[in-house]
Amino acid sequence: MEYSPEWPFEAFTDATAAVERLVEIFEKNTAFLRDVFNDLIAGQPPEGRVRAFYPEVRLFTESHVRLDSRLAYGFVSGPGLHTTTVTRPDLFRHYLKTQISLLMANHEVPVMIGSSEMPIPLHFAFYDGTHVEGGAAAVHMDRPLADVFDLPDLSVMDDSVANGTYEPIDGVMPLASFTAPRVDYSLHRLQHYTSTSAEHFQNFVLFTNYQFYVDEFCRMAHDMLADPESGYEAFVQPGNLVTRAGELEPSSGAAPDKLPQMPAYHLKREGQGGITMVNIGVGPSNAKTITDHVAVLRPHAWLMLGHCAGLRNSQTLGDYVLAHGYVREDNVLNQDLPTWVPIPPLAEVQVALEDAVAEITGYDGYELKRVMRTGTVASIDNRNWELWDQSGLVQRFSQSRAIALDMESATIAANGFRFRVPYGTLLCVSDKPLHGELKLPGMATDFYKKQVAQHLEIGIRALEKLRDMSSDRLHSRKLRSFAETAFQ
Repeated sequence: MEYSPEWPFEAFTDATAAVERLVEIFEKNTAFLRDVFNDLIAGQPPEGRVRAFYPEVRLFTESHVRLDSRLAYGFVSGPGLHTTTVTRPDLFRHYLKTQISLLMANHEVPVMIGSSEMPIPLHFAFYDGTHVEGGAAAVHMDRPLADVFDLPDLSVMDDSVANGTYEPIDGVMPLASFTAPRVDYSLHRLQHYTSTSAEHFQNFVLFTNYQFYVDEFCRMAHDMLADPESGYEAFVQPGNLVTRAGELEPSSGAAPDKLPQMPAYHLKREGQGGITMVNIGVGPSNAKTITDHVAVLRPHAWLMLGHCAGLRNSQTLGDYVLAHGYVREDNVLNQDLPTWVPIPPLAEVQVALEDAVAEITGYDGYELKRVMRTGTVASIDNRNWELWDQSGLVQRFSQSRAIALDMESATIAANGFRFRVPYGTLLCVSDKPLHGELKLPGMATDFYKKQVAQHLEIGIRALEKLRDMSSDRLHSRKLRSFAETAFQ
């Protein structure tokens, strides 16, 4: 068997140096796999099996002492060996430096950096979805590709750590919620679903279920780029089309022949402090899919901006709904997060959203009730629920105190809870089916023209308020479990 060069574990007391070692190991090991594969394509197959390994971070502590009990992350839960494999340290450089710095400060011990025992799948050695031509390779081999290279292994990509069901192996505890192969899988899925590279995603994310919002976001993004005081540096569209501040047209990238399933748009700011918007389309399955993958980027917050059915007669079309609770009839997360788990409102996000509504609409205090109602949002997995027997539905909605119904919000909030990503929901009432106001084409057109721009402006304002908060305030202890990983 042909291995990449070995990297014995070495102690580091400087986080920057530790991250640079992670970058060095990963880049040289993936380059090794790419070189062997390219030689194979050129007609020079390897003699035996080829393997390279992810880098790993280790921390060992013998003490239960934690220096600052106010922290939500940056410490291990107890004595012993804690480890995590790492991928794309170049992409996660700032994040890794922050997490490792906190570990060193809180436990006053070095971290160990070296090669793990987790093989790098060949496909993940090629970044951004580069296609591995297995067919072309077969021309030069009398063996399957899997006999030469490691291929993706689903058994090391589960979410047991995030779900709280992980069972330690030989007493070794995880430092992070995701293994390196799980992160790699999501990085490639993000490229596939959004047609943009993971490097463009920002730390503050808006999800929507309508193209109208995307069109308005594109318009606003170009206006903000033209404002030198905004702090935004570039706007990225599907196909990695990059328009930089001061430019009128994209200067790099190539528009895709057709839009992907869930196109993403990125208003970039220094330090990933900008805003990403993803049009997730309709349904809880899409909502789970995209948040499963965005979560590995460890964003600081995500919000759902979309339309909903108003369930109260006192509501009018265009009113806002600020969710403070969720009825989860979406069913896509039942295996990962039981429905008996409460999904609480997060005070920091709720306040940011309410303040943003007040600032943009001009209403405040008691007057704000004219345009916004706070309450329970129910999410369902059947878009044609109107065709069911209404009596049972109405009774459940009433018992839960639901004021709005949609198909995505509970899923996005529940996955935020599951992955420790601060979450929130602000919806806009677009129909009132229980009261004879169905969503019809003519009515919808007038509604969209009136409300989309204001709704989106509120969402952007709320994310900017969250961006101005300190990280330790936004990532509070509310989302942390009993035996929590050290990495945020």
